[in-house]
Amino acid sequence: MSDTAQTGPTPAMITPAIILVRPQMGENIGGAARAMWNFGLDRMRVVAPRDGWPNPKAVAMASGAGRLLDEAGHFDTVRAAVADCDYVFATTARMRGITKPVVTPERAMEQARAMVAEGKKIGVMFGPERAGLENEDVVEANAIVTVPVNPVFASLNLAQAVLLMSYEWGRQTTDVAPEVMDLAKTDWAGHIEVEKLGDHYEDVMEEAGFFFPDHKAENMKLNLRNLWSRMPLTRADVQMLHGVMRQMKRWKERG
Repeated sequence: MSDTAQTGPTPAMITPAIILVRPQMGENIGGAARAMWNFGLDRMRVVAPRDGWPNPKAVAMASGAGRLLDEAGHFDTVRAAVADCDYVFATTARMRGITKPVVTPERAMEQARAMVAEGKKIGVMFGPERAGLENEDVVEANAIVTVPVNPVFASLNLAQAVLLMSYEWGRQTTDVAPEVMDLAKTDWAGHIEVEKLGDHYEDVMEEAGFFFPDHKAENMKLNLRNLWSRMPLTRADVQMLHGVMRQMKRWKERG
């Protein structure tokens, strides 16, 4: 397909950010950029690429989509890459033993379009080529996306996976009004606000000796983080939950 035939997204639309976590091959990064631009996605973020950034092999492979690489965000951690996102999808080919909604690419992009209509910022994470996302990455997401592929050969090339999600985004139309939430004098909490709420609860619960015994502490913290990322919280919800923990701490100090 000719690069000259491609068109960009509607200027007013904040399209989902494609987040490549620890990608290994520059060619796959460039291929992902081409796949994105084929379907109107132009917001790429790269987390800790193995061969550094910028990557000349990515530029060569990107061809007419090189602008996406020039404008791509470069981050050291997943948490930093998703900090401004309101909702994040994590793509994975295997079950993780983590309690999260699991959706198909089609349903994920239907939900993404509905949330974009509400003014939310969406992220879609893809893991490194060899092993995919780690559980520590997945807990930063709100939902998991899986593809109904051949169970004896479930692995997709990174650029192929990005192409699949980009295609599903591109084929969504505005013929049917998306579901939206009527927010009562508040707004959705951003990812960073939910992260700070998690930090608050973790610090206080650590002080209270909740994470016991020691050998189970890390997994308990992981489960708690996963709980927050699953919940669609508004800013009013976050403020209330901060207040609950502050009041509990005051009550303990008075006693």
